[in-house]
Amino acid sequence: MTFAENSLQTENDFNKARNKALFNDLQNFLTLKETELLSFGDIKKWLKPKNEVYLGMQVIPVYLIAGSEGRYKDFDSHFFPRSIHLKNRWKRIDEAHLNDIILPPIQLYEIGGLYFVRDGNHRVSVAKAKGVENIDAEVISLQSEIKLKPGMTRKQILKRVLDYEKRVFYSETGFGDITDDWNLDFSAVGEYDVIYNHIENHKEYMQKNENKNIEMTEAVLSWYNSVYMPVVHIIKKQRIMRKFKKRTVSDMYVWLITYWDELKKKFGSDISLDTAAEELRGSFGTFSLRHFFNKVKYTLDLRK
Repeated sequence: MTFAENSLQTENDFNKARNKALFNDLQNFLTLKETELLSFGDIKKWLKPKNEVYLGMQVIPVYLIAGSEGRYKDFDSHFFPRSIHLKNRWKRIDEAHLNDIILPPIQLYEIGGLYFVRDGNHRVSVAKAKGVENIDAEVISLQSEIKLKPGMTRKQILKRVLDYEKRVFYSETGFGDITDDWNLDFSAVGEYDVIYNHIENHKEYMQKNENKNIEMTEAVLSWYNSVYMPVVHIIKKQRIMRKFKKRTVSDMYVWLITYWDELKKKFGSDISLDTAAEELRGSFGTFSLRHFFNKVKYTLDLRK
């Protein structure tokens, strides 16, 4: 194949791959986030791996490469190039494939059974576009109990992580059996750890007040009845969930307690949880957080 023929072929290959990315975006224009390549940073934050193991050189099925460490915005969820600025590098890799030139191995992270590119994003993109089945890679594995499947979207991965976190929390605390509430659900990862810390702090408070050792079962029930449910009652009374339809009551419990703590730090401990809930409901969607705090301060000044 001549230089001109190579150039024309690689140009056509790139345009075809980029058009597929554009078509993917057009088909999913209402949920563009789901057409992005998975971010290794996000997945690592969600799965919370315990340690790293160097696996060395391996032959990896290309279909298991699901994301990237640093270039996840440059490619779509199928690793097709999204931007014209990728063309020159992409075409050089494609030309090497056309001429059967052996390229250096790529570098990958493995987590949950899927792989994420440390180095070699263009090589993976070209391999996927060409239908290459396997690729040589140097692999570092991050150990996680959560297993993922190829083709999973961000939304599906998030649900799997949340289901895992809930299962662990309920198992370790006996929360459902103790409270008869199996609906402590969240839309963001890490919130079960927040709840666990709230229960632990409540347990310490009980031990100081009652001057005796408190069992976890007793602490869970006491926190649920004297802390959690009263806050939920305020959330429902203020009809806050109407402004947060994609979130859960448990989400709002964490957020409202956090907002309340911030307000007390800024404006004094006299501010009530009811006041924080009222201002949160009234400010959402209209004011920035700074305006929210200013409005609360103004309200408190009027009441002096």
